[in-house]
Amino acid sequence: MMDHDHSYKALFSHAEMVADLLRGFVREEWVNELDFSTLEKVSGSYISDDLREREDDIIWRIRWGKDWLYVYLLLEFQSTVDWFMAVRIMTYVGLLYQDLIRSESIHKGEQLPPVLPVVLYNGDNRWQAPVDISELIIPIPGGLERYRPQLHYLLLDEGSYHDHELATLRNLTAALFRLENSRTPEDVQQVLQALIAWLQSPQQSGLRRTFTVWLKRVFLPGRMPKVRFDEIQDLQEVHSMLAERVKEWTKDWKQQGIEEGLQKGLQQGLQQGRQEGRQEGREEGLQQGEAEFLLRLLERRFGPINETIRTRIRAADSQTLLTWGEQILTAQTVEEVFEA
Repeated sequence: MMDHDHSYKALFSHAEMVADLLRGFVREEWVNELDFSTLEKVSGSYISDDLREREDDIIWRIRWGKDWLYVYLLLEFQSTVDWFMAVRIMTYVGLLYQDLIRSESIHKGEQLPPVLPVVLYNGDNRWQAPVDISELIIPIPGGLERYRPQLHYLLLDEGSYHDHELATLRNLTAALFRLENSRTPEDVQQVLQALIAWLQSPQQSGLRRTFTVWLKRVFLPGRMPKVRFDEIQDLQEVHSMLAERVKEWTKDWKQQGIEEGLQKGLQQGLQQGRQEGRQEGREEGLQQGEAEFLLRLLERRFGPINETIRTRIRAADSQTLLTWGEQILTAQTVEEVFEA
């Protein structure tokens, strides 16, 4: 089965995906000066001094005025956050510059091109690592601080985006993030309808096919492990299959969500309970873990949750939380979650 790294590399090997990533997620004025018609992929396989290859990363370049801007896209699909990612980024950018110098793309006396380092992360835990190398280095006043290196990378933490933020964007990268964060078959159908409408031209057939391959080899098997998708060849076929089996799939997704919620809630609760060291602490820890996970699910499904609902959830017992958890995947509004 194609893993996330390879499938994302295939998706972001299409210029349309990189263009929408820059347009939709780099919210800075200089992006307006980019000439997107000049986007071209650079060889992503280069060798450092210790002969280690970085073949999984993706490098593009684009004209910014008369000069080239390089976009270094690093795909991060680990279960844990890499606290020292900024060190890795500094190393990879340095290797890119070395490669440009060795290939004589840059000559003596010329300045190096700017590089935009992007870390695309889709782990369950939110990213907490520093996004600048300087934050990892102890500051020493008195003049030595000027020697402290500074290099910032752009973090795209997929799970931190709410659906209501992304749904308003006519953006392919946003559609990918919405699929990754989807909680029901209806959510997937909605995004698929948009992709089918956006990828109609013959020139987009390659990207359309890449999305289809990702859906049937990575995304759907992860949600529906008992279903075979070998015969699916197009986005429209994925959409049609969802429409035909939406009730069955909703039941499966609902059960999967309940099991995952219970497991995570129990893990968080037990951890806090052990820290308390008392039975009361364990029981309270279980309830708090379940409550916080339910709040996270609500935010992912409906966006920001007001303080009244937060207070109600944190005051509820475990059985009530379980009941609300069972209703969250089929509710159309946050209010419906709490209906009897």
